[in-house]
Amino acid sequence: MKLNLSNLRFMRTPRKSLIYQTITMTQNPDPVPDPSQVVDDLICSEQRDVQIQETVEAAPPSLGSPSRVLSIDTRVEQAWAHWKKLGRPKYIVAPMVDNSELPFRLLCQKYGAQAAYTPMLHSRIFTETEKYRNQEFTTCKEDRPLFVQFCANDPDTLLEAAKRVEPYCDYVDINLGCPQRIARRGNYGAFLMDNLPLVKSLVEKLAQNLNVPVSCKIRIFPNLQDTLKYAKMLEDAGCSLLAVHGRTRDEKDGKKFRADWSAIKEVKNALRIPVLANGNVRCIEDVDSCIEETGVEGVLSAETLLENPAVFAGFRTAEWATDNEKEGFVDGGLDQGDLVVEYLKLCEKHPVPWRMIRSHVHKMLGEWFRVHPQVREQLNAQNILTFEFLYGLVDQLKELGGRVPLYKKKQLDTPNLQESPQSV
Repeated sequence: MKLNLSNLRFMRTPRKSLIYQTITMTQNPDPVPDPSQVVDDLICSEQRDVQIQETVEAAPPSLGSPSRVLSIDTRVEQAWAHWKKLGRPKYIVAPMVDNSELPFRLLCQKYGAQAAYTPMLHSRIFTETEKYRNQEFTTCKEDRPLFVQFCANDPDTLLEAAKRVEPYCDYVDINLGCPQRIARRGNYGAFLMDNLPLVKSLVEKLAQNLNVPVSCKIRIFPNLQDTLKYAKMLEDAGCSLLAVHGRTRDEKDGKKFRADWSAIKEVKNALRIPVLANGNVRCIEDVDSCIEETGVEGVLSAETLLENPAVFAGFRTAEWATDNEKEGFVDGGLDQGDLVVEYLKLCEKHPVPWRMIRSHVHKMLGEWFRVHPQVREQLNAQNILTFEFLYGLVDQLKELGGRVPLYKKKQLDTPNLQESPQSV
């Protein structure tokens, strides 16, 4: 597609509430944004004039729900009943800012993922800004089980945001683990570990006023006993499921610092609610080892999935296959170029901002770009992306040769590729 001025104006039109049955939070579009906005923030849809096939009206926020204070035994029983109803998923897409959006969740789901988190959403901006809601949170009926994650430091604001999404998810999750500088400045994520009374109030506010369970994702303290007290406080406050990243707030580099599975195991043994693990997952065997060593219900993966969205289906990148040649790995008949094409098709159906697409293309084709850096430079130089350009990029890489396949273990039993999470 050649980009002309009419196309550019068309791309700047805000997305409607549902395109091809993609659910966004409202039906009324924002005014046309200022032309000076970053091009990669534009939505990738080239089908804005398509008739809306279905309208889903988001439930209005309501802070008037009656408080529900249940006994710990009742809450634990309900937590497990809900988890079992979802099929007790083991393979889970972790929350990733700008990276665990709807098309990517659906791609991972096709290749074995059994549940997923949204990217972290900022609760205050989510309640105040319609454009942010429309662009940053989309879902569809196939997108389940789903955790919608918020960062927050105000209980009432968090509840208002959570009320908007609870009809469309299985858990509302509180981000208590983000270690980045922006979280320090915003006073959220892992930096709330310095203010546990506030953390407790966030969990209690949701647990007593939502109709869906509350989950939390945390990092560990350097001291194990502090971690256990923290986890127990969350359970007592009403958390129904806890995901534990086995690194401290200061251990940001996953390649430099190994996640502490022993600490996760201690948390699992100390709590009565379902516990998930996060950290040290490079392949499907790591997932199985983590579950065996820690006793957790399931495992989250983030960075590994960005490079290889088929990891839960038993596929490995060349890096992890060649390190274990004695185990016998073969070309799995799939490569990251194929995955990029599948991802782009999902983006055409479920539009997201171009910045997310650009990021995924870079990560999935990283090995190919190392072989053909001139193609990477073409992508970097392209200020305005189109699907035609990106499909052509993949074709060009394949024509240049040097295909980088994904590998599978010779005797590995392949998990059934899911067409729908309803089969979970």
